[in-house]
Formats: sequence, C-alpha cells, structure tokens
Amino acid sequence: MIEAVGLTKRYGDKTAVYNLSFQVRPGAVTGFLGPNGSGKSTTMRMILGLDQPTSGQVTIGGYPYRRLPNAPRQVGALLDAKAVHGGRSARSHLLCLAQLSGIPARRVDEVLGVVGLQDVAKKRSKGFSLGMGQRLGIAAALLGDPQVLLFDEPVNGLDPEGILWVRNLMKSLAAEGRTVFVSSHLMSEMALTADHLIVIGRGQLLADMSVKDFISHNSADFARVRTPDTEPQQREKLTAALTEAGGQVLPEQDGALRVTGLPLPRISDLAHEADVRLWELSPHQASLEEAYMRMTQGAVDYRSTIDQRAGLQQPLPPGVTPPQPMPVPGQGQSGWYAPPPPQQGGQPFAMPQAPAGAPYAGGQAAGPYAAGPAAAPNPYAQPPAAPAPATPDTTQRTSEDPR
Repeated sequence: MIEAVGLTKRYGDKTAVYNLSFQVRPGAVTGFLGPNGSGKSTTMRMILGLDQPTSGQVTIGGYPYRRLPNAPRQVGALLDAKAVHGGRSARSHLLCLAQLSGIPARRVDEVLGVVGLQDVAKKRSKGFSLGMGQRLGIAAALLGDPQVLLFDEPVNGLDPEGILWVRNLMKSLAAEGRTVFVSSHLMSEMALTADHLIVIGRGQLLADMSVKDFISHNSADFARVRTPDTEPQQREKLTAALTEAGGQVLPEQDGALRVTGLPLPRISDLAHEADVRLWELSPHQASLEEAYMRMTQGAVDYRSTIDQRAGLQQPLPPGVTPPQPMPVPGQGQSGWYAPPPPQQGGQPFAMPQAPAGAPYAGGQAAGPYAAGPAAAPNPYAQPPAAPAPATPDTTQRTSEDPR
C-alpha cells in the first residue's frame, strides 16, 4: 500500500504539491488524474524517492522507498520510457537491470514475452517505435515481479490492440492483489481501467473516491430527447414546455436535446400535453470526462483564449460558473508588454503598412507571412557584393605571341 501524509514539495517560490494525503490500496487499479502542471509527476517522483518532500512523508508498505530492502523487487515503475541507452538491445537493457537487483536472467525472457517483444529482443532500442519503447518500459517495471506498480501514461504511443493489452494487464495485476497506481490523461481509457480515482489540481487533493462515486458527485444524469428532424417547430415547442416546467435544456450537435432537472415520466407527460411527437426519450449518465472537466475546470493553468473566441470549446455543464482568469505575473508593471487588443484598434500580428502611394504587389497573399510591397526596401538587407574583376584570358594567342 502507498500512503502519503501531508506531502508538500516546493521549488523556490513555487509550490508544486501542497499538503497532499491519500492511500493507494492493493487489489484495485487506482487512477491518478489532474491537469498539466498539477503535481502528478512530482508526486510520483516523491513516492519513488527521486525527489525529497519539503514536508510530510510518503511510504510504501510502511517504509520510505529509500529504506525498502531491495526496492526494485518490491516496487516497479514506468515514469519515462525513453530512459534507455539507444545502443543497447531490449534484452541487454533488462539484463543490466536484473543484475543490479539480483533478479535471475530467465526473468528477462519471461517479461519480454509478457510485453510481446521477444522477437525484437536483440534489436537496439534506438530503432524502437514509441509504442515499442512503452512496452520495454512496462517490461522493466514488471522485471522484479513487484507487489507495488506505478505507471505514468502507460498507453502513450500504443495502438488500439496495445491499449487493450495494457488495460487487461492492469486489471490482472490488481486481481492478483497488487497495488497498481496509474496516471493518465485518457479519460475514456481510465473509465474502463480504474476502480478508484485520486484527482489533484494545482498540487492539492480534489477527490479520492471510486469512479462511480466521482461521476455521480460531479455530474448530473440527463435525458436525451429527440423530435422529428423535419419539424423544428416541434423541438422549439417542447423546449419551451420543458423550460417552463423547471427543466434545463441544451441542444446537442445532432439536433437532440439534453434535459436535466426533470424525470423521464414528467418529460413524456409534457411532450404529450404539448402535442409533440418524440422520436427518442432515453436516460443517460455523464461520462468520466464530463465529470472530470467539471471538477478540474478551476484548476487548469493553461487555457486557450483563441478557442473561446472561435466557439471551439464545449459549453460548461448547467449551473457551473466559469473560472476566473489567472493574473499574469508582471502585467501592468514597467517593462511588461502586451500588444493592444483588436477591439481597441490594435493589430498586434499585422505587418507594417506600405507608405502612401507605394505600389502593391498584386496577387500576393496577405498576412504575417506574406511578402512585403515591391517598392519597400529592406533596411536589413546586405549591400550587393561588388563584381569581381575580370581575369584576362591567356589561353588565346595574339599576333605578338612569340610562340
């Protein structure tokens, strides 16, 4: 079992992890979720003794990692699949790890077979694809047959067959009573793999519960309602009736309606009273991705503003308040520069205009990468080199040639 108590890590003025406490129990796959920069990798490094906590502690089976006897045979980890010497073969790499930890050489061939690399065991790792590198990293984690396993993005670079294999591997390891701790950004895969979730944001604990409880606590069940596609007035009539009855109605991309706040029998009665024909009325539960986005929306450090202006971001769930923008360090202080916003007449990314009367190079594309006006000289251009003096031709004879 992995247990963290009051775990805090600071790098100078930056706090990467703050007062983090959780338990990862054996017999289940525990997912470790959080936005980029939330402290997941730092937490895993502290679990493995690679980083020293500023305060608090984390133990494995009651001991810090550095005090575990023969730790590689008790704990296996995949943090960086690229941490392999490119000149070594897969088998040589695993043999080195086995010799350092007192693991029999026959175990190397066993794990190569488990991860499906037995046919390329003698191939140099620098020629491996991203997915093959991930399989080699998983083999290294399994080498000591440990009871505790940590994986950071284990399906990175794998094809669908490989992702399914990793999913089944994680479940089988947990079914054997091992402690399995998996960090990933693939919500759809985590929903199929994990039994329990630990979610952090900006270094602090946001949730520690089962996947089912996490979804139910951070999302609302909804009904999917569809009216005849050829009769949009029926959809508008139903929307008005549902809204008047206290429901929240959101249109979906395929023309259906997502309704929350009303049970299915009530929706059916309202449609009947409004004389609206229904093509679909079905209950739905929010996905892990929707619940995760709602939970972590205020803990995201990097958010696209271009997508917001273009309408490319999905709308927030009903009743959710958008997070306040984070202040930009240094903004408003002397020496800080930002281009003027377009609504104030500024064009921060436009090329300088040509002087009045200058000819325009017709047919050229406009934009920041377009060629400048034909008559506009380049102030940074180098002056042309002077032509080299002509070399006299001495190969032809003249009348005065003594030969």
